[in-house]
Amino acid sequence: MTDIQQDTFTRTREQIENEAANQRLRAVFFKRAGWVLRYTAILSITFIFIFPFIWMLMSAFQRQLDIISPALAFTPTLANFERVLGEQQFPLYMWNSFIVAVISTLFSLILGLPASYAIARFRYDWLGVILLTARIVPGITFLVPWYILFSNVGLTGSHLALILSHMIVTMPFIVWVMIPFFEALPRELEESALIDGASVWGGFVRIVLPLSVPAIMTASIMSFIFSWNNFMFSLVLAGENTRTLPVAIFNFLTYASVDWGGLMAASVVITMPVLVITILMQRYVVSGLTAGAVKG
Repeated sequence: MTDIQQDTFTRTREQIENEAANQRLRAVFFKRAGWVLRYTAILSITFIFIFPFIWMLMSAFQRQLDIISPALAFTPTLANFERVLGEQQFPLYMWNSFIVAVISTLFSLILGLPASYAIARFRYDWLGVILLTARIVPGITFLVPWYILFSNVGLTGSHLALILSHMIVTMPFIVWVMIPFFEALPRELEESALIDGASVWGGFVRIVLPLSVPAIMTASIMSFIFSWNNFMFSLVLAGENTRTLPVAIFNFLTYASVDWGGLMAASVVITMPVLVITILMQRYVVSGLTAGAVKG
């Protein structure tokens, strides 16, 4: 090989190596740029959703003047929470919300789980249509009939009225969450229980329900959150001693002014129980929402 050929070969090899190095640099750059853009988008979306909660939490510890004239530097105060928990009977309202949410969810599970199992296994489609109609129709449609009915039987202003009114929404929701999960369960498990002498109800209780815990937890949490946050039914059907938290928050709103500090503190009191429950039960919610999505 001559010197000219050697120089040409060396330059060609160097060009190839340089091009390969440039390609690696471009690949690393685009990979890192994609990583930065992805996490920037995630952080931006997260901030947009969490900012109202941060603002509410900060305002709950501020004076009325600090809230009206917002500033990052302020002296925290517990006066808003003292007023909410001490003067506004919020412990009573919280107890009412807890009782109504827990009992309405429990009764909805007792009625909704067998109904969803019957629809999934025995094809009671007519029942599914009825419950779906009740779920689709706006809740305000039931408000006037509920009020007239409860007034005639003397239940207006009672916990029972609120529990029954919340069930009109929570039970259909539980049914339609559970139907896909029950359909995805292998029939062979229930058939084995029947062969061993169990009844249909026994197979449902001993085999199906234990396997359905993630989906049941998901449906229960969602129903509890709906009942806890429900405003419309409680506004019309609740009495002075059965008022729930979303209605009680109106105590901080008047025609002349708005007690922003008390309003924010009350919002924190309403939000925190649901937030804690959701965080603690997150793994059940995730697994329950994906349960029944793939049928083999």
